[in-house]
Amino acid sequence: MGNHFRKPSDEQAAPQPMASDAQYASDPLASTGGEDLFAQAPAPVNAQTASDPFAYNPSLDQVGAMQVPDPMDPPAPAAASTPLANIPSPDQPPAPAPTGVFMTQAGPAVPSTDATEQRQIADVDSALQSPDFTSVFAPVGESRKKMAREAGVEPVILMEHLTKIYAAQPNKPALDDVNLEIYPGEFVFLVGHSGSGKTTLLSTMVRDVKPTSGRVLVAGQDLMRIKNRKVPFLRRQIGTVFQDFKLLPNKTAYENVAFALECIGKPRAVIRSQVPEVLRLVGLADQMDSYPDQLSGGEQQRVAVARAMVNRPPLLICDEPTGNLDPAISLGIMKLLERINRTGTTVVVATHDREMVDSMHRRVIALEAGHVVRDQERGGYGSYGA
Repeated sequence: MGNHFRKPSDEQAAPQPMASDAQYASDPLASTGGEDLFAQAPAPVNAQTASDPFAYNPSLDQVGAMQVPDPMDPPAPAAASTPLANIPSPDQPPAPAPTGVFMTQAGPAVPSTDATEQRQIADVDSALQSPDFTSVFAPVGESRKKMAREAGVEPVILMEHLTKIYAAQPNKPALDDVNLEIYPGEFVFLVGHSGSGKTTLLSTMVRDVKPTSGRVLVAGQDLMRIKNRKVPFLRRQIGTVFQDFKLLPNKTAYENVAFALECIGKPRAVIRSQVPEVLRLVGLADQMDSYPDQLSGGEQQRVAVARAMVNRPPLLICDEPTGNLDPAISLGIMKLLERINRTGTTVVVATHDREMVDSMHRRVIALEAGHVVRDQERGGYGSYGA
């Protein structure tokens, strides 16, 4: 799998847009390959339905409407004007039964499914056979981590013996010998008590905190050796959602999201077409001109999510995105993050929301006193060390 991130040697070059201006004008969320960010490609028609004798065939509508006589009914008298040419010969094999009608021995014919139902069945069958198919509740036997390893894909985040000790607490490491591998396309929950090291772990991923020892790689970039002037170019490829939103108070929702694109040099035409579409996708089409203090907590968090995803980052990091929200709004935010993850973005979420973690059945990494005490595929919130 190719590297989604730019190399450090590209810092002098202007950021390359993901699509041309004309492409954004016609489809604001078009990706490099011309695909809609949130659109699901229609499944191709399943080839098996072509050979299904019970598949719908418009040419057989009249045949399908024929009534099969009941065996208990008396035979109808033969017409006197029947031509001799239409009378079958004793040596002639019987004609095959018309297709499109399911014949039973005890009752009338049962017509085949109509065109709409048949098309839906074909779409589902084709989607299930596609190797790229994912569902909300994926089969228990599947593991993105295992699949990535078998395919030879490098992890997007790699931590080896990572340790962080703050000067204020030299005898209490914030992170102590942490080893993690997070692969592209994963949705990972990071759980633990307050003070267990979740925020410090997320901060090392964006080089906001430099570990004391160990090794941390993000998309192949060694954050222990990367130069400070190259860090902003790495952060352009990482979307971050904060617990306290960190919105600019003197800018509207539109301007807050547009500011993320202005910082990386996107053309004005791209900003004008892309920002309204992203705000519409998070449900804020009517709040684009509102300032942060005019929005509720849930609306501010959705602005923060829109700002983080507007550049289509391959990695999205969320620190307590639902910590200050009511359950209904929290569910909407999590469904939005799940929708972003389905487009291929790797999502790492630190949260205390027990019900959300238990209901989504994603990978769960539990921290306690700076140690990774549990790394479970499709796990629950549960007890941290269980």
